[in-house]
Amino acid sequence: MTTAIGFKDTDRKTSELLEDIIHSIKGEHITLRDLLAMMGESGLLLLCAFLSLPFLFPVSIPGVSTVFGAGIVLISAAITLNRLPWLPQKVADRRLESGKLRPVLERGVTFLRKFDRFFKPRLTGLTGGALMNRVNGLVLMGAGILLMAPLGLIPFSNTLPGVAILLLAAGISQRDGLVVLGGYVMVVLTIVYFAGLALLAYSAGQSFNFFG
Repeated sequence: MTTAIGFKDTDRKTSELLEDIIHSIKGEHITLRDLLAMMGESGLLLLCAFLSLPFLFPVSIPGVSTVFGAGIVLISAAITLNRLPWLPQKVADRRLESGKLRPVLERGVTFLRKFDRFFKPRLTGLTGGALMNRVNGLVLMGAGILLMAPLGLIPFSNTLPGVAILLLAAGISQRDGLVVLGGYVMVVLTIVYFAGLALLAYSAGQSFNFFG
């Protein structure tokens, strides 16, 4: 598709919008294609925020980080290019159990609701204009790639990029540049954390070789 997208300002809180989506989930299974259809083309940022909710707390739902992370990467690419997203069938139609997913999403919304009152338009230079739209899209894409890293069993490996994605998506949609800046910081912290894990793994390997 080549249709351009645009983000509409809203007076509603992000947690309220996400809660409406959760209440719209019907049936035993849900797919990314279903969620995108619920939100429409103007809900791409909202969808990214929604997909980050399961990772605000440690969870164990097989395939979620891969599917949701890939979805965030492709949606953020669409945001960067100002185009509607294309989703491969394997990602868009992967079925996830609604019964397991819904409670995790509700916990995420409850958590987000505590911070809603802090969201307000400020530092608008970080949320407006074609250039910042592309920069924010690229940073969001990077956070999605970090979320897809196969480190789900390691503490905070999904939580850190998940928080970054939520801050970026909510900050952009609410025109809150300070929150977007917080998203940048979380992406940097995630990279530092992953680099530290890689260094520890390398050091452990060297020690094993030394004693072996």
